[in-house]
Amino acid sequence: MKAHDGMYIGGAWRPAAGTDTIAVVNPADEQVIAHVPAGTAADVDDAVRAARAAFPGWAATPPAERAARLGALRDVLAARKDEIAATVTAELGSPLPMSQAVHAGVPVLVAGSYAELAATYAFEERHGNSTVLLEPVGVVGAITPWNYPLHQIVAKVAPALAAGCTVVLKPAEDTPLTAQLFAEATEEAGLPAGVFNLVTGLGPVAGQALAGHQDVDLVSFTGSTAVGKRIGATAGGAVKRVALELGGKSANVILPGADLAKAVNVGVANVMSNSGQTCSAWTRMLVDADRYEEAVALAASAVAKYVPGERVGPLVNAKQRARVRGYIEKGVEEGARIVAGGPEAPLPAGYYVSPTVFADVTPEMTIAQEEIFGPVVSILKYEDEDDALRIANGTVYGLAGAVWAAGDAEAVAFARRMDTGQVDINGGRFNPLAPFGGYKQSGVGRELGSHGLAEYLQTKSLQF
Repeated sequence: MKAHDGMYIGGAWRPAAGTDTIAVVNPADEQVIAHVPAGTAADVDDAVRAARAAFPGWAATPPAERAARLGALRDVLAARKDEIAATVTAELGSPLPMSQAVHAGVPVLVAGSYAELAATYAFEERHGNSTVLLEPVGVVGAITPWNYPLHQIVAKVAPALAAGCTVVLKPAEDTPLTAQLFAEATEEAGLPAGVFNLVTGLGPVAGQALAGHQDVDLVSFTGSTAVGKRIGATAGGAVKRVALELGGKSANVILPGADLAKAVNVGVANVMSNSGQTCSAWTRMLVDADRYEEAVALAASAVAKYVPGERVGPLVNAKQRARVRGYIEKGVEEGARIVAGGPEAPLPAGYYVSPTVFADVTPEMTIAQEEIFGPVVSILKYEDEDDALRIANGTVYGLAGAVWAAGDAEAVAFARRMDTGQVDINGGRFNPLAPFGGYKQSGVGRELGSHGLAEYLQTKSLQF
């Protein structure tokens, strides 16, 4: 797609307040493919004013009409799936099959789920002599990451619109073209002017201005825990609602009796997906001592299928590549054993890192505690189930995880003891209606399904 040279505010593309631009780089070949405006606080202010002006009318729109507009948005996204996939591949580097199936496909499912929810959700409840009204929070400031650029936009914007909120979106500076394409889709779907607004820009400038704006009622942010803490502090100072979907260090727990080959292969595939740039990736594989070396050999064999430039794309930028290489070097320094991959560049061009598997990882090592956000699997050994639980729960994060056992009941019993927001049982499939979010420093609030819609509602009780 051709990049827009302005902001989408109040239902139209407007010139940016400043003249600075952001270069969009294709991480597969390191070439600049476009420039977009670097938004300022003035751009954010214009967008928030437009959203505030549009809020009363959109909030008063009957849920069935809001549902119809979301249904139209779903249809536009479905019709433009090929363009979306090509755009994500160009600015994120995701292999095209991944872009088609996940980056373009999942947002259609999520948008459709909120079209259905908006039409059926109980926005009024009766409790004794009280009628409880569930009303839209107001103007939402959505700040989204680069790793799933369209999915993260839809996961915030769709429930906000279903609730009756209006939105100002500040997307990641690495993947702004997908956000511009989404703005076009909202216009094509017939959203009223000002209901959705887009400001591209840098986090410390446009993102900070949006998070701290006095007329933004709720800030929804997905990204690193470090940035989430700053946004939470900014929002807290203004006593405004905040939803934070942050980092993870999820455990893939393989209990004795589980199908080891399947658990290892699916676990490796989970981490390699999106080049490891997934907050919920099962980056710690926990295996009992008796089968540990067998699991290591299986993982090394499995990861060999993920060839850089074919099944595994690059990391998003040079900074991220350097960060992941640094973690691989740190793992070696602290005594972990590389059984596949390593820090060396696998290709002469592009921000690639070799898919890497570490063995002999202990729970206190840096690579077992900190989020790497790259194609790196750490395999840890446990002695019994209590030891496995101690290791699984032994980080500051609690976003996701997996449990494999001989039967579902055994796996569920273990999963109930895990301090994490979402657990896949014996390879359970992704469900766009299930709440997504974390415990501990993995965040505050939930996305997807009815729980995601509830984040954008506030309650009022009427007694009579």
